[in-house]
Amino acid sequence: MTARIQTIDTPDGPFTILVDEQQRVLSSGWTADPLAILGRLGAAHRPDHVEAGETDAALAALAYYDGDLAAIDGVAVKQTGTALQHTGWAALREIAPGDPLTYTSFAARLDNPRAVRAAASICARNAPALFVPCHRVLRSDGSLGGFAWGLDVKERLLAREAKARS
Repeated sequence: MTARIQTIDTPDGPFTILVDEQQRVLSSGWTADPLAILGRLGAAHRPDHVEAGETDAALAALAYYDGDLAAIDGVAVKQTGTALQHTGWAALREIAPGDPLTYTSFAARLDNPRAVRAAASICARNAPALFVPCHRVLRSDGSLGGFAWGLDVKERLLAREAKARS
């Protein structure tokens, strides 16, 4: 498989997007380092070749940053994982901007309120960041918890979404 990669400038720094031939986002994040983006994929699921080029997802990300928070909702993604992970990634896409959940609430949405660690793992293994908004999940005490791309980015994303919602 040949994938396409594009880096755009955002208020949160460079944002790189890796897509397959069908323009489905495989991996994305706040870095200009293609190896960091590829590293979010398991070795067996990395593309054979990567070429620089335009991605449809970049337009959606730019629209998101221009205030259209729903622009990322329709972007196709491709993820590989267990049935529970796929259920979790789909549930992440249903969390409304400006209305974050706790890991406990997220686990409850997966019909297993005691599976808080599994919920956190689903977020941690989410490769197409932003398009599958794992940044919308917080610790039970309301603190940020973890984020692969840095807590400063997570905090700014949540603040942007809260402001737009109000």
